Amino acid sequence: MATNAMLTVGIRELKNRLTYYLRLTHKGEHVVVTDHGKPIAILHELTQVEASASPEERLAAASTEGMVRLPRPGASLNLKAQPITHKGRSASEILLEDRG
Repeated sequence: MATNAMLTVGIRELKNRLTYYLRLTHKGEHVVVTDHGKPIAILHELTQVEASASPEERLAAASTEGMVRLPRPGASLNLKAQPITHKGRSASEILLEDRG
């Protein structure tokens, strides 16, 4: 479970043991990342994203909660539009009549 004190880790240590620190954030820990002793970032699990987070951060959090499904890397998107068919007058005919 999460503790009250935040863990602090330098960039080099974080890089060398990234998986370890990511597991801690998954358990609810907050990890302060430092560069030459100066705090530059805080790592935390995505379910704790703030309302002021970027759209990308909010989408990632929604994905972890199962609210949305993000595309897989390398997956192609089917963006072909399907034609819409209807009976009756065309939209352009109705528009021209309305303008007249």
